[in-house]
Amino acid sequence: MTEISGAAPQDPWGSLKKSDRMPVLFVGHGSPMNAIGDNEYSRSWQALGAQFGAKYPPPQLILCISAHWLTEGWWLTAMDQPKTIHDFGGFPQELFDQQYPAPGDAVAARALSHQLRQRGSAPLGLDETEWGLDHGTWSVLKPMFPGATIPVMQLSMDYSRAPEEHYALARQLKGLRERGVLIVGSGNIVHNLRQAQRGAAGNQAYDWALEFDQTTGGHLQQGNLNALQNFLKLGQLAKMAHPTHEHYLPLLYAAGAVDGGEQSQFFNTNFQLGSISMRSVVWG
Repeated sequence: MTEISGAAPQDPWGSLKKSDRMPVLFVGHGSPMNAIGDNEYSRSWQALGAQFGAKYPPPQLILCISAHWLTEGWWLTAMDQPKTIHDFGGFPQELFDQQYPAPGDAVAARALSHQLRQRGSAPLGLDETEWGLDHGTWSVLKPMFPGATIPVMQLSMDYSRAPEEHYALARQLKGLRERGVLIVGSGNIVHNLRQAQRGAAGNQAYDWALEFDQTTGGHLQQGNLNALQNFLKLGQLAKMAHPTHEHYLPLLYAAGAVDGGEQSQFFNTNFQLGSISMRSVVWG
């Protein structure tokens, strides 16, 4: 991976042209099997994708923040042909056979590395060879945009940093929405695999899972987005909902790109395995 130095590109937006403002998505991705199953989740992702070019402008670029790319510092994928990463185990071969051959956009990545700043003033790093599109990204984008023609870029998350720092970086993403960039946070509002209950129905969940999901959903519904970064103050409730909180952090990146008072809508508001909230939200 490459640390960035020197002058910013001559065109500060690279290949990205001025556009109508794009929506922002937070998608609860849940099990990787959702990518190949015909279920309520995959169908909702298909339906949402169909709205681009009709209700919403067609994206020039998709910027995805997935729970599954954790790094030291913040990085952008900057390859023209990102590989499909199968970052899981114990699933059928059909899932490992899945590919999502969307292009990348190295020109836009270099421009955005200077637009978005970490730790005060440092540009974001560029990953030109190592990562690609992990299942937090392709499992939801493949049903949503099956043609794989829209360039896709991933933004990593520095897990060593406090939630407030993730949210601060996310606030810098707002301007991308008027450059044709669809921002997608992909994680889960509740994610505790240690407590998973095989066979649990979508309306079944632990009391602590319901409480955390409802508390977070209340902040989202009320537009109290700044409160989302304070989830660790919920103490034991937060620890039960997220033994590790990498699946929560993508919510901060989506919420940070939203203006106060912006209209939002929930979808997929139930649970998988009793301990994974699939609650998702679209703004705009």
